[in-house]
Amino acid sequence: MAKDKSVSVLIPAFNEAQFIAETVRAARQIPGVKQVVVVNDASTDGTAQLAAAAGAQVIDLPVNAGKGNALNAGCRTLQGELVLLLDGDLGATAVEAARLLTPLQQGQADLSIAVFPAVAGSGGFGLVKGLARLGIKALAGIEVQAPLSGQRALTRPALQCVLPFASGYGVEVAMTIKAARCGLRIIEVPVQMHHRYTGRDLKGFLHRGKQFLQVARTLVNCR
Repeated sequence: MAKDKSVSVLIPAFNEAQFIAETVRAARQIPGVKQVVVVNDASTDGTAQLAAAAGAQVIDLPVNAGKGNALNAGCRTLQGELVLLLDGDLGATAVEAARLLTPLQQGQADLSIAVFPAVAGSGGFGLVKGLARLGIKALAGIEVQAPLSGQRALTRPALQCVLPFASGYGVEVAMTIKAARCGLRIIEVPVQMHHRYTGRDLKGFLHRGKQFLQVARTLVNCR
């Protein structure tokens, strides 16, 4: 695949005013990017205005629909031959997504997944990630190091294969299973990205509990 393929960036965002402008600006610096679309998932903190001011095309959802549904809404507007899916809280490190495009541009993969560096003391105890890994292995026959990573690059045919995206926190798990079942070439790419991590407090554990249940539900639906 030629390196001059155009790239669209799709960013679902809910109350990401702290990081969204920097994320958009960094995404626009990636070689080949012609379009950055931010789907404002009914934010209440000025996310939409900040994204637009930074140069993004903004789609406003009237009610909070969740990540998967926000991605589905944004996909209808994409124009690029390659698609980058990024989270809104990457800030300046979003430029590292250029590394995800290289295997696609060189014809080595159809879907690439970012693997973040380990951060000491962050996150939980790996229960959700472990469930996701086991589920993907059982249902798709592949082993994935970063099954929950939302930073991904896809070719247009690959995108069509995995649509529509699942709702809730199971979106990446379902995407990976669909891609493997379609016979797509999947590669994981180490990147120097970082984003906001969920802490080890009550709020963090409640979040991970909800995530665990939704990933489990997604795996059941993919059977």
